[in-house]
Amino acid sequence: MVFVEGALPGEKVRYRLLSSRKRHEFAKAVEILEPGSGRREPRCPHFGVCGGCATQHADLATQLAARQSWLEQNLKRIGNASPGRWLPMLAGEEWGYRHRARLSVRRVHKKGGVLVGFRERHSTYVADLDGCPVLPASISHLIPPLKLLVEQLSVRARLPQIEVAVGENAAALVFRHLEPLTEADLGYLRAFAREHSVHVWLQPAGPETVHPLEPADSALYYELPEFGVRLNFRPTDFTQVNHSLNRQLVARAVELLDPQPGERIADLFCGLGNFSLPIARRGARVVGFEGSRELVERARANAATNGLVAQFEVMDLFAPNLAPFGPFEKMLVDPPRQGAIELAKALPDAWPRRLVYVSCDTATLARDAGVLVHTRGFHLAAAGVVNMFPHTAHVESIALFERGSTP
Repeated sequence: MVFVEGALPGEKVRYRLLSSRKRHEFAKAVEILEPGSGRREPRCPHFGVCGGCATQHADLATQLAARQSWLEQNLKRIGNASPGRWLPMLAGEEWGYRHRARLSVRRVHKKGGVLVGFRERHSTYVADLDGCPVLPASISHLIPPLKLLVEQLSVRARLPQIEVAVGENAAALVFRHLEPLTEADLGYLRAFAREHSVHVWLQPAGPETVHPLEPADSALYYELPEFGVRLNFRPTDFTQVNHSLNRQLVARAVELLDPQPGERIADLFCGLGNFSLPIARRGARVVGFEGSRELVERARANAATNGLVAQFEVMDLFAPNLAPFGPFEKMLVDPPRQGAIELAKALPDAWPRRLVYVSCDTATLARDAGVLVHTRGFHLAAAGVVNMFPHTAHVESIALFERGSTP
């Protein structure tokens, strides 16, 4: 089998072989001989060089069909599992959706100065962007002035990254600098924040050193209106990149979980409480587990701010021990890309009876589904795709597992 980068299903192309493995070869299209019906002109002039997007040459219908196919194939091939029903796909706006980003910064004298953008595809070089259509317009328009700002700084050669985090009340830029800033540098940064109505944060060393510069009381939040919940977060905290799709995802997860007043429900990899607090709003007794102590503290603060009762505990979820906290009637699992294989193996036979699994990697979801279905007594009741990351190769999905006889 040959995977051809830049080609779409049904197309005839001329390609260049990049690498070979035992069962697969990887190649890159160098000429489109017969374009498919799903091909379109990429919206971004940097597409093909910039590594931020991978599929702008495919129309939305083609992208969605590919995501559905990836999920179906991985569940079948890796997990030997297929859902009792397919959930309707969740989708939304395909442009301006990316509310989180990590922009690389590099000063390249031969290219005229500072570059700000994503890495080039298959390269460590920084793409020379003048805008980005998947970022909110207010952030995309900041790329040229950001280049000018960094060029003014004394640390312009020692500032490798600017992290972007957009809340519903404000947007924050976190400047990672490897050398101390001068008073003049701080003045430029404060002036930039005021002129462009953004919050500026600084990161002089590790993540624990991140702090606001302008305004000094910078605070970000996003809302889940269906549940009357507002979540406060710091710009380096994990939040979903796509606010609109996150609202849809939370609503679907709660619908599938069907929390009832008084039920004990565990939320694994709970983060800031993105799922925990909406579940608590339904009257369930929620215990959220998270590996980061800082995130647990913020989840507790978010519960208090929203007037909700929820318990949050620090736990290594890659070596979990839930027995002292159980039993739980239901669970929600939202792991990082490496999945939750140890958790799946550690679940007791008696509980939970229902588990909702939110995944950002269909391969690890399929692997864990195989364990849940073939060794832990669950059946895969439902699964579906969430188009969280348009124009990229990342696939978000959600699955419902239930114990008992297969319907």
